[in-house]
Order: sequence, then C-alpha cells, then structure tokens
Amino acid sequence: TLLVILGRVTIAGPEAIPVVVRSTIPPFEEPMAALIDAINVKRKMFVEFENAPFYCLESEISTPTARGGQTLVRLKMRNMLTRAVFDKTFKASDKFKEPDLQTVEASYLYSDGDFFHFMVPDTFEQLTASKQAVGDGAQWLKDGTICVVTLWNGVPLQVTPPAHMELKVVETDPGVRGDTATGGSKPAKLETGATVRVPLFINE
Repeated sequence: TLLVILGRVTIAGPEAIPVVVRSTIPPFEEPMAALIDAINVKRKMFVEFENAPFYCLESEISTPTARGGQTLVRLKMRNMLTRAVFDKTFKASDKFKEPDLQTVEASYLYSDGDFFHFMVPDTFEQLTASKQAVGDGAQWLKDGTICVVTLWNGVPLQVTPPAHMELKVVETDPGVRGDTATGGSKPAKLETGATVRVPLFINE
C-alpha cells in the first residue's frame, strides 16, 4: 500500500501548462515485535502474553509417544503486572511476542508507604514503582541507593538493588566471647530496617 499525494504545478513558458503531479510515498510502518515459539521459551525469559509481560519460572516439554501427536510445552509464568502465577500448556508452535523491555539505573529517593520513588541521574526522570515491583528488595534501600529498574512501556516491572552494599548496624546485642550455641553469630538490625546475622565481634 502506498500513500499517493496529488498536486498541481505550472510549467513556465510561453504558454503556462498546468501539470498534475502524482507522488508516491511509502507509508510509515512500525517494526514488528520479534516472535518466540513456545518451545523456545526457557526459564528466566520474559515474554508477552495477552498484552502483558510475563516471566517464565519453569518450562517443560512433552514429546508425544503416539505417531502424529503434538509436542506440548508447559509453562509456569508470573504476570509481572499483577504478580499472579499460573501454569498453562501451549503447542510447541504457539507464538509469543518479545516484550519491549528497557533497563535503567535509578537512584532511590523515598517511599510514601504505597509506592517507591526513584530518579534516573542522567535525565532526572522520576520513576514510581509499586511494592510488588520492589518486593523483598525494599529492605535494602536507603537514600541514594543505585538500583537497576526494568521498564515495560515506561512502567517499572522490577527493581533490583545492588548485589553488594555497605550498611550500618544500628542495633545488636553484645557478643559473648566463646558463645558457640548460636554458631558464632548473632542477629543485627541494619540502617535500612533489614535484620541479618553477623559475627559476634560486630557492634553498633
């Protein structure tokens, strides 16, 4: 299909001659999203299903024993918007879209109780993530923590805090030398609110 633009110009000369001009311009076409066969969906992959992004938790392929039978794929997936998990069986040739995901680094600002707010340092764009998107990572967040935020259509799906952090111990009992009943460790509360086990010699 072509977009046809009609116009009229006049050729100068002893006798002005109107000429109809037909211009053909290819229409703008958005690139098609990549498609993934169900049999190629593996654990820890993201796919788009029923207009929502999903994360594959488990993938199991069932090969038919009877002649002419179909290969089936059982997928256990998590809806990244609702966090609901479900099992569903697909034909091996069923297609999934590859979701348009983007990852950015963002600095943690604050939580208002319902949502967590971050800022992308390079653009100063602010992102608002749900409790579900942050998950257990909330216990490691403090002002300025740089996290990796996974976005889908601009919506934060997942917030991943750093693998290693330096955090201050704000509360712990004094360790007793020679105490082996606890395996040489004791509980300690960190500045972010998380509780971990630390060696006996660690104090506030």
